[in-house]
Amino acid sequence: MKSYQKLIFRLHALSRMAQRGFEPGEIRNSLEHGRVVEEYPEDFPYPNFLMMLWLGQRPVHVVAANNDDDSETIIITVYEPDPLKWNSDFTRRTS
Repeated sequence: MKSYQKLIFRLHALSRMAQRGFEPGEIRNSLEHGRVVEEYPEDFPYPNFLMMLWLGQRPVHVVAANNDDDSETIIITVYEPDPLKWNSDFTRRTS
């Protein structure tokens, strides 16, 4: 993820985070240590990416997009990846 001062959480992301027990501050603090595992350059209006990070022992996927024009990163959704669909470090899909 690019290091932007502005981090924007979409309403969908905040709703899902509340349902799944994630706090915005946890995600904000963990993003700099995360790893981009997939990129979606054709997504509109901004290219999206999937980032894998850890919150303690909990694996977390963050879907985000960089808006270079406004120097912001938009958090689209946050979820705990399904271990049946991802490899053991949650960086590659198994199916």
